[in-house]
Amino acid sequence: MSSGTTPEQQSYFVKLDECSKHTIFPGVDIATMPGQQMMISIVTFEPNSKVAPHQHPHEQVGVLVEGELTFNIGGQVQTLGPGEMWRIPGGIEHSVVAGANPAKAIDIFHPIRDDYR
Repeated sequence: MSSGTTPEQQSYFVKLDECSKHTIFPGVDIATMPGQQMMISIVTFEPNSKVAPHQHPHEQVGVLVEGELTFNIGGQVQTLGPGEMWRIPGGIEHSVVAGANPAKAIDIFHPIRDDYR
């Protein structure tokens, strides 16, 4: 614990190696941290990996940090690069295909996804 940090404050900060980690599709890994009502995640994609079409009741927003991802959200297809964002309302089918290089994204879910805790 660093100087000046109380035990109560320590839980305000989370290191990546303390996050819950899951392989959600072959070549697609997620590290998550829940808050009180939402969850943030770092998603890493191996080249050409795919997130199969699926839907969930959670609202999802995200930003691409590196690489290239092609999204199909509710039938709208777009290829995104670093700094570009997406929003997916709950219940909308979506899928993702990574480009030829590794990719990294940040996703936020509301409410918290219990399956990613």
